[in-house]
Amino acid sequence: MTRVAALAVGAFLLAGCGGSDGALRLFAASSLTEAFQQLEPNAQATFAGSDELAFQLEQGAKADVYASASPRYPQRLYREKLVERPRVFATNSLVLIVPKDNPAGVSGLGSLMKPGVKLVLGAEGVPVGDYARKVLGRFCRSILQPQPGKCPRARVVSEEQDVKGVVSKIALGEADAGLAYATDVKPVAGKVRSLEIGRLFQPTVRYEIAVLRAAKHRDAAEAFVTLVTGPRGRGALRAHGFGLP
Repeated sequence: MTRVAALAVGAFLLAGCGGSDGALRLFAASSLTEAFQQLEPNAQATFAGSDELAFQLEQGAKADVYASASPRYPQRLYREKLVERPRVFATNSLVLIVPKDNPAGVSGLGSLMKPGVKLVLGAEGVPVGDYARKVLGRFCRSILQPQPGKCPRARVVSEEQDVKGVVSKIALGEADAGLAYATDVKPVAGKVRSLEIGRLFQPTVRYEIAVLRAAKHRDAAEAFVTLVTGPRGRGALRAHGFGLP
């Protein structure tokens, strides 16, 4: 999805929920969908790539709470005085995912360099895409030592705007492998398999949450942050596979 298309979708979602004026307005990373819907099913929620949501907020979109899969965007919005000080509330890890029948015989990161293996990643700037590129970069440096050189390149056939797009491509068999958050495998467990990538290559994945300075429903926003960071929220996050800071 292009940035323009994503903005159009976001605007449609916001316009379509105009009747829920009293509801908490929540902008959150796609990977938080299931956990946040469990915690606050009545929120006027928009789930998408953290980068797209941040861009929409910078362009004047209205929300009460912003939750991101990377500190990069909440910290940027904080510097721009659009949000209150962000708080880390969860962690995650990346896994290599393949279709259930694994037709390409992918067994690990090294398999991604084989001719014909089709890889899907998050787009650059999307947290899951940036994390995936860190994984591949670390893997390349490890196999090239002690003689640095040009790393073999995987064949990337699609770059998605959020982690749900990556998982969907693999679940539908449209690619041979993808790098996604461990938390996003459970909803499609019958269609994909996950492979560990090794701690040596694992990036640090931290989620941050913040109240918008222009929040219309400030009490509800602060209550939601308290919920997420409290015992019930931590329990829900853990149940959905997230780590806790």
